[in-house]
Amino acid sequence: MLIALLALLIVFNFLLKQTGNTWIPVLGVGLVCGLFVGFSWPWAIEQSRTQISEWMADQRLMTDLTVLLTLDVFFQMVYCWETERMGSSEQPVSRWQRWRYRFLQWFPGVLFFPVLFSLLVSVIFSFPGISFPGLAWSLAVVVALVVCLGVWGIKRLLPERGLRLELLYQTCWLAAVLGFVTTISGQVTVAGISEVDWLALAGIGLFVLSFGLLGWMAYVWRQKRLRNKENDK
Repeated sequence: MLIALLALLIVFNFLLKQTGNTWIPVLGVGLVCGLFVGFSWPWAIEQSRTQISEWMADQRLMTDLTVLLTLDVFFQMVYCWETERMGSSEQPVSRWQRWRYRFLQWFPGVLFFPVLFSLLVSVIFSFPGISFPGLAWSLAVVVALVVCLGVWGIKRLLPERGLRLELLYQTCWLAAVLGFVTTISGQVTVAGISEVDWLALAGIGLFVLSFGLLGWMAYVWRQKRLRNKENDK
């Protein structure tokens, strides 16, 4: 269940990131995704559901996938930072910054295409007796349409680009957390205890309240400074 949720989140982040492109690149991305699915069927038929289940149960493989997911999340977060910085900066952008931004913008992600491949395997084994190439190319058309229509739908629901960037940043955090949870699922990392250390609990509560009070005081002080500056003007 967690793996399926993580796969859906990876697809959603991919579509959400494509909303920063114009329609011609989006159509190109949809075409590339469809061609990938259509030409992958010779390798997909060599797999089996049992083999995929064994891969998912392999903790070492899941740990490696978590590393790739962390790399994917890192690049997407850097893309959000660079987009926000370039949009708010008044200084001219250098050629190196422009090329770096283009790389981050066109970077498709590490795990999106493995998700498409696993979807193709599931579809092939869900419809036995049907031509493998026919299933693969039918799914390729569906994937291309879903990519283009998904990007269009997200743009209609969230027309503000800043809001889409913020949502992408938050969903990247969620994907990272789900990746770590999936990795340690079924593993006992810390021995449980049956007694509560009330003194330690009280210390943690006092620590949290102290910093919360400091944050509130800093907020009040900042609001007073802003009001004083407005009054001076």
